[in-house]
Amino acid sequence: MNSGVDGQPRSTLPFVTILNYNLPTAGIGFMFFMVALYLMKFSTDVLLVSPAVMGMIFGISRIWDAVTDPVAGYLSDRTNLKSGRRRPWILCSIPFVCVTFYMMWNPMDGLSESGLIVWMAVAVIGFYTSMTAFTVPHASLGAELSTGYHERTKIFGARHMIWNSGSLLALVAMHRLIVGGNVRFDAYVISLMAAVVVTGLIVWMFITIKERPEFQGRGESNLFVAFGDVIKNRYATLLLIVFFVENLGGAAIGILTPYVAEYVVGRPEKTVIYILMYLIPSVASVPLWVPLSRRIGKKAMWIFSMLVTGFGFGGMFFLEEGSDTMIMVLAFICGLGAGSGAVVAPSIQADIIDYDEYKTGKRKEGTYFAAWNFVFKSASGITLMLTGFVLSLSGFVPNVEQSETTKLALLTLYAIFPLVCYVLGAAIFSQFRLTETEYQKIREALDSRELTD
Repeated sequence: MNSGVDGQPRSTLPFVTILNYNLPTAGIGFMFFMVALYLMKFSTDVLLVSPAVMGMIFGISRIWDAVTDPVAGYLSDRTNLKSGRRRPWILCSIPFVCVTFYMMWNPMDGLSESGLIVWMAVAVIGFYTSMTAFTVPHASLGAELSTGYHERTKIFGARHMIWNSGSLLALVAMHRLIVGGNVRFDAYVISLMAAVVVTGLIVWMFITIKERPEFQGRGESNLFVAFGDVIKNRYATLLLIVFFVENLGGAAIGILTPYVAEYVVGRPEKTVIYILMYLIPSVASVPLWVPLSRRIGKKAMWIFSMLVTGFGFGGMFFLEEGSDTMIMVLAFICGLGAGSGAVVAPSIQADIIDYDEYKTGKRKEGTYFAAWNFVFKSASGITLMLTGFVLSLSGFVPNVEQSETTKLALLTLYAIFPLVCYVLGAAIFSQFRLTETEYQKIREALDSRELTD
């Protein structure tokens, strides 16, 4: 049997390896969740930056990813250091991630309106650029830990759970910012503590996880050939389309939840509870989805995820003042759907990368995850820009009762738009044809090559 990381059989990857690989995502998930869910509202309601301006900043940051994502993926594939090709990038991301995260929550006192906008633009764009230096190599490393078809689902299932444990902690921090008496000081303490924890977790992963030596030096040397192979890969192209459509609808959900809680349901103090009702089933259901994916297949699992999540958020259109029970029940349903998709989607991505190796003889995890990451961010950027402009055009004014027009705009972006996108994504993904049987044939051919090399 071929060996995996640390000399272990690919079907018996030690739990401690999976754990140590995923630990940094607790801290990164905390940061990412804070930014995705609350930075917009913090900026508009505390810093008093226009929602259209913040939407533009978020959008520009994603456009900039058109440069950084492909470069990070390509260079990660081509890096050939003694410590590996993924871990050096992950380690070097520490100061950039931590400094830019701190900047977003702690703009300098005395800045002019234009100075504050520039500060936030540098911080947000810098943060997402730094996150690229972490997330693309880290996801690529996860795909390399094992070539087992179902073991990859376990690896990324654990990643989802640990990432969202950081998200749960972010809810505690966010609640403090919502109800605390000194928002700016609380933001200072939270951002500083997050930077320290993230540094420690990444350093620990760097020390405890080793890379597979047989993958070293096998990246594509030509940047255009590398990304050309992604476009030629029919399975990868289909996923690019699915990711784009799915995330067009999903991007506004997190950022609008605090707005819906305050200005539609009228219970801002329960924002954290509503999000918990989404996150808890998303995390707790992972042990259910991993074995179920074996039984019904990864494809069926992801289609189920998109449909359940889409119709769950579609029901949010009927929210009104005092709809506590309704929003919590729908959030629970959406969390179940999102959890199943988060488990199987990256596992499917890893299988597609093996298909590329079967066709080209190269290992391009970084290139592939960069391409998917870019599509995800591009869709998110478009939606966030749209959200900012729609809120401004609908007459949004912070910290006051909103007009019926603004509430309708919020609910349309929060419910109808995601419903349409998720259903469309499920329909497109129904054409996916890389089954477990087909994958095993590919894997056997690749294993035979390794034995003859």
